[in-house]
Amino acid sequence: MKSAQPGIKIRNRANLTGWLFVIVAVVLIAAFYFYPMIQALLLSFKSGKGMNLHYVGFDNYIRLFSDQTFRVALKNTFIYLIIQVPVMIVLAMFISVLLNDSKLKLKGFFRTAIFLPAVTSLVAYSVIFKYLFAGDGLVNQLLLKLHLIGTPIQWITDPFWAKITVIIAITWRWTGYNMIFYLSALQNIDHSIYEAAKIDGASSTRQFFGITMPLLKPIILFTSITSTIGTLQLFDEVVNITKGGPGNASMSISQYIYNLSFKYSADFGYAATVSYSIVIMIIILAFVQFKAAGDKNG
Repeated sequence: MKSAQPGIKIRNRANLTGWLFVIVAVVLIAAFYFYPMIQALLLSFKSGKGMNLHYVGFDNYIRLFSDQTFRVALKNTFIYLIIQVPVMIVLAMFISVLLNDSKLKLKGFFRTAIFLPAVTSLVAYSVIFKYLFAGDGLVNQLLLKLHLIGTPIQWITDPFWAKITVIIAITWRWTGYNMIFYLSALQNIDHSIYEAAKIDGASSTRQFFGITMPLLKPIILFTSITSTIGTLQLFDEVVNITKGGPGNASMSISQYIYNLSFKYSADFGYAATVSYSIVIMIIILAFVQFKAAGDKNG
């Protein structure tokens, strides 16, 4: 028994040292992450103008079902989600496969060039896209010179094309970011697997769907969930490119939350409720994606 006591003391000391290393991070995360989340949840059960709030129970959540502006913002956000996320993931996977080819020259240059949009300022690139897709912008001028269109497309002021512009913008920015995940996963696949498949007579297409896709499944799930979360929280592109217009034709849920808080008569309680609707949707969609991917831990 006496010989066991020094070992116990060493383990306890090691545990204490470990906690001392992480305690600062734990306190900061609790103070700046979990505490605001709890306060926002409590706020969602209150209503009133500015800081003159009073408890209303679930009235704010009931109000969501009859809020026409919220329905429009929800519809727009899901249009972005359903179209943009699959397109971006397919593009990221396709580009990563091309850039993983050992015979390709200047791979470093192409990888850097495609990833660069992910590190540009959200506001700066959104403003640039606004000017590029203006009625007399570079995109329309190029399309007119190529005789692909007869009259300029109203990218910003037409309800349909405003959504397309936002989708193009976020696809341009985030495709390279997701490409990095696929590229790193591809580089960890043993090349001998493909060599064995070639010996068995498998074509490149069959290798991709039979080997590459199954091995990339965890990365596909990861990028799908993170892209879904990002799209549901879409704000900068909509505000800076279309301002949610024309009317509310391109407004996202996050922009609606901002409007409720700072543009309309400040209703922080209802804004918090709309914020938690995003949290609920993220949880549901993440759960569906885990189940669809067959993840036993989902």
